[in-house]
Formats: sequence, C-alpha cells, structure tokens
Amino acid sequence: MHIELPEKRYYGIGEVAKAFNVNTSLIRFWEKEFDVIKPKKNAKGNRKFTPEDIKNLELIYHLVKERGFTLEGAKIHLKEGKNKTLSTFDIIRKLETIKAELVNLKNQL
Repeated sequence: MHIELPEKRYYGIGEVAKAFNVNTSLIRFWEKEFDVIKPKKNAKGNRKFTPEDIKNLELIYHLVKERGFTLEGAKIHLKEGKNKTLSTFDIIRKLETIKAELVNLKNQL
C-alpha cells in the first residue's frame, strides 16, 4: 500500500486514518505500541503527525498488515534492523511507483 497525502508539515489523525483506510483507534493504538510514532499535540490535545511519523506508520502497516507480523514481531524487527528495513521498504515503494507509472504509460499507448 502506498499512502497518498498532500505534502504538509503536519497531518491530523483523521486524514492519516483515511489515507491508511483504518480507524483512528488503530492509529492511536499503534502510537502507544510503537515508540517511533511521536505525534505532536496542540493545545486541545489533537495529534499532529509529521511526515516522519507517516513514514513510520507506513512501515508498521507494511509489517503488520501486508507481511503478517505480530505486534511483538514488528517491534523486534524495527529495533533490530530499522535502517535495513527502511532502505528495503523505500526501494519497494519506489519500485511500486515506477511500476504504476509504467502501467499508466502502457495503458495510454
């Protein structure tokens, strides 16, 4: 899954949940479970997620929802090999984008 969000400094929990097609409660749960998710909170206590938070949520989503990791397994995987996992994840996402562009070009021919 590739998340499409407009480029901004901060994202509200509603738009984050919508982009991932999950409930806001799951985003809040992952925030509690994974210490790499650290949204800022405004005076009202509303969460404001940074692009870095979104990238980490994408990685968690990939591990848990797409690869079938348990939460504990995902936590261990993130701690032990975060840099390797992130670079592999980035490569996969870039390849998916290139594939989508190529399919789009093919369909236009």
